[in-house]
Amino acid sequence: MASSHLARPPSTRGQDNSTSPPAEESSWSKIHDRVTYTPKWARYDPANPPRFSMALNVLFGFAACFTVASLYYSHPILNVLAEDFGVTYYQASLVPTLAQAGYAAGLLFLCPLGDLFRRRAFVLWLVWFTGTVWIGLCVTHNFSAFLALTFITSVTTVTPQLMLPLVGDLAPAHRRATSLSIVVSGLLLGMLIARVLSGVVTQYTSWRTIYWIAFGLQYFILILLWLFMPDYPPTNRKLNYFSMLWSIITIFFSSPVLVQACLVGFFMSSTFTSYWTTLTFLLAEPPYNLPPLYIGLFALIGIGSMSFGPPYSRLVIDKLVPIFSVIIGELICLTGIAIGTYIGTFTIAGPVIEAIAMDIGLQTSQIANRSAIYSIRPDARNRVNTAYMVSVFCGQLMGTAVGNSLFSEGGWIKSGSANVGFVGAALLVSLLRGPWEKGWIGWKGGWGLRRRDLKKEAKKDEEAPRLDAQNAAAEEVGEIEGSSDAEKTSDGR
Repeated sequence: MASSHLARPPSTRGQDNSTSPPAEESSWSKIHDRVTYTPKWARYDPANPPRFSMALNVLFGFAACFTVASLYYSHPILNVLAEDFGVTYYQASLVPTLAQAGYAAGLLFLCPLGDLFRRRAFVLWLVWFTGTVWIGLCVTHNFSAFLALTFITSVTTVTPQLMLPLVGDLAPAHRRATSLSIVVSGLLLGMLIARVLSGVVTQYTSWRTIYWIAFGLQYFILILLWLFMPDYPPTNRKLNYFSMLWSIITIFFSSPVLVQACLVGFFMSSTFTSYWTTLTFLLAEPPYNLPPLYIGLFALIGIGSMSFGPPYSRLVIDKLVPIFSVIIGELICLTGIAIGTYIGTFTIAGPVIEAIAMDIGLQTSQIANRSAIYSIRPDARNRVNTAYMVSVFCGQLMGTAVGNSLFSEGGWIKSGSANVGFVGAALLVSLLRGPWEKGWIGWKGGWGLRRRDLKKEAKKDEEAPRLDAQNAAAEEVGEIEGSSDAEKTSDGR
């Protein structure tokens, strides 16, 4: 983080210096060459690997924010989409449903490829594809086409989940949580700011305007990442796709830390979607009767709390065991949800306090969980991240379904009480296993809160790029030698 440059300069590796290109290049080849070209200052040099500067960290956070926002622009304007396309409200509700389904598919089937491919080229391709296909959403007047394009673009809107493991690779061990917190804050900010921007822009112009703005942001992100995202060697060239997917399951069931983090993430994330879904119903009914624009602006309350994550990560998570911050985050959430649930029906201060406490608590627990799981398998961080994010996503789906169902049955207090139970379950999972316990349950190894593993993690981080580069070079040599032997055999015949 000490470097003031976005990426370290030069290596001549990584570029095709062939002097005999094919006579004709297809359009796809030209696009591929331009999208995946790496400027000299961003190329990987094993003798001088890239350093993770604050500028690059902020760029990743910005890209995460406005990439994940694409999933949420439709949420506050479903009634407008229904009217414009001439469909029912139920049909319009399929838009966010398919967006979440597409994102889930991308998490499960694309994110693990980050351990197999070079992340720079893979991320750039996904951003380019998403931005280009997004044009269809801006211009189509066919609702079925709109649904199909929503699903497709959501599948490829997983680039932040490829950047987070890369942050784990690039950031030094003693600053990893701080670096992760900036990108995680960007993710959470994107989920909130999309609702605000979409509601305000649509109120005064058209829903297509916000979609065109989203298109422009995608290409702006593509240009910034093309210029400054550093190249980095893949961590697993020998795995095939299906064995890599299977390895997610084996890693999950062999790692108590990952299982604990996934269960906590499942229960905690359910409270977020349950709250924001049922909040709309609460504020639209007596005694508040707020219009949709004001309900959308309510998300601004949570944006301010995003600034809590980076300083807390630097002062606490980077120095103390992650489970300590997970529990702190759970207690903050529990307090806010209890207050908001039981006073929210007669004073708007309740939902306001709940929004602030929930955003701070969720952010704290998520950053701490990621800091813990990225130390499990440095060579499999994308697969570890996939397991964690699938559990978080399942929690979000469960929170939406349960929250809506309970609100329709018993109102705000009943749905909020379920959220209190979800946080209680997460807290129980956290307390079942201590920070130094090697097994599944227990507190062996002591109660010490200060991290003892920083030197070990730092050594791993120093060795990993060199080993990755050596393996990559060895495989390239092997491929060349294998090709040469094949040519000799062919000539001998």
